[in-house]
Amino acid sequence: MKKITWLDINSSYSHSSAALPIIEAQQVNHTFDFEWSVVNATLKSDIRELVADVVEQMPQIIAYTSWLFTCDMIHQVLARVKAIMPDVIVIGGGPEYLGDNREFLSSHKYIDYVVRGEGEESFYSLIKYISSDKKDICSVDGVCYMTQNGEYVDNSIAKVMKFSELELPENSQFFDWDKPFVQLETTRGCFNSCAFCVSGNDKPLRSQSVDQIRSRIETISQRGIKDVRVLDRTFNSNPRRAIDMLRLFGEYSHMNFHLELHPALLTNEIREEIQILPDGVLHIEAGIQSLDDKVLSACGRHGEKDRALDGLRYLCALSNIETHADLIAGLPFYTLEQIYKDVRTLSEIDAGEIQLESLKLLPGTAMRRDAETLGIFYSPLSPYEVLVTKDISMMELAEAMVLSRVLDFYYNNSAWNSLFRRLICEQEEFLKRITAFFIDKKCYNQPLSQEKQGLILAQFLNQNYHTYSSALSIEWIKNGLSLRKIPNQEIHSSPIVVDSRVEMFFGEYSEGMRVYHFTEGGIVYVFGFDRGKEHSKPLFFGVIK
Repeated sequence: MKKITWLDINSSYSHSSAALPIIEAQQVNHTFDFEWSVVNATLKSDIRELVADVVEQMPQIIAYTSWLFTCDMIHQVLARVKAIMPDVIVIGGGPEYLGDNREFLSSHKYIDYVVRGEGEESFYSLIKYISSDKKDICSVDGVCYMTQNGEYVDNSIAKVMKFSELELPENSQFFDWDKPFVQLETTRGCFNSCAFCVSGNDKPLRSQSVDQIRSRIETISQRGIKDVRVLDRTFNSNPRRAIDMLRLFGEYSHMNFHLELHPALLTNEIREEIQILPDGVLHIEAGIQSLDDKVLSACGRHGEKDRALDGLRYLCALSNIETHADLIAGLPFYTLEQIYKDVRTLSEIDAGEIQLESLKLLPGTAMRRDAETLGIFYSPLSPYEVLVTKDISMMELAEAMVLSRVLDFYYNNSAWNSLFRRLICEQEEFLKRITAFFIDKKCYNQPLSQEKQGLILAQFLNQNYHTYSSALSIEWIKNGLSLRKIPNQEIHSSPIVVDSRVEMFFGEYSEGMRVYHFTEGGIVYVFGFDRGKEHSKPLFFGVIK
């Protein structure tokens, strides 16, 4: 029997291919005289070993999907395999091929075909063509290739109109149940028209029924998986459906559903459903991108910033869900000054995390097509990051990415979030100053332990905002870091009476605790620890004024 080998390279171990199981699952609807095998890897895998693993399978066809950070490694492997096995047929798919593929196929001759768009049906039609005696007469939807005469053939884009009738990926032998989370694709397409998104021009919107999704969630739950990433480009574009889905999620209170929601489209009915969900069921990525209407208009994104802020403010005030917000540096008309302003605004409404990314001009997107008109210059190599625009310079974009790292170190880190958010809200120039500090110290591109993060922040505060030094010391102790290395303070273990004078902020004192304290500005800060542990988080914290 002939063999297809799927080259499955993912960014990390926790990720797994969503394409492989859903494509393999469709073979039940086709006459298929091939045996599947798969070679799994991550970006840390050894290329030579991967080449050897693929060649050992002796396939007639190699298939893969390519996406931003994995494409370079995929090509490193495939070019070597094709040199060893020149007759093997290589078929590519994925978002990497949503644009014009003429130049790619001309310069990557070890790739025989690419499928643009949704490949569940076109893949099998292409396999049938390859297995026949035909040579250059392939008219399968979405397939792009070079003929033997060097002519480029482009068969538009493949689209599965009966999305809800596809065989489910969970039924595939290659669905990976060992990962910490699974992806649950519930819709195809998007009502929105964001010029930077590969789904921005994907119409019409096609969805599975709520009953079908309920059956899938039940299967996932029975497998013991609790973390589900819902693949729905704009979850609340259909309010009635969103409400039904939220009620469904509420039936599985032991699970966590991660989804993207547009806060500008948050109806009162959806708000009420979210508010009554059990704690921890929902993790929301709020699509913000920018809080400037001119920027949003240039991107073709529906929903004014005031409505988005109102919706986000509501979500962030709820204690039963976790809400993150995203911003994208490099969008048209988006200046560095506006980025700083938007980060402050999101901090003031207490967004759970602030994710600041650089814009990537992805193949097939309207913004990539119109880049020259918009004055956007981007890398021609993956991941196609924006380098400079009419509104933000190369140095300013670099500064925005340092700001992104600083936010990850402190704002998006529960250890420092409370203090860091307070500094952002109380000190208007804080974000600019600490970003400049990180640039000067050149420590933004290196991994930093929690202790190192605290020491760097202490150094910065001592130089610029020394009145917050005691607040940092308190956070240091609360996070269980070494009392021997505590910055700014001399902590004492000398006897101190813990009685009604101590105003408790959390926990309570009991006999036998190790009690430490330090004094600043006439205030005594008191902490109690487990006597049996040398390093631990305090069991109580209070002050004597």
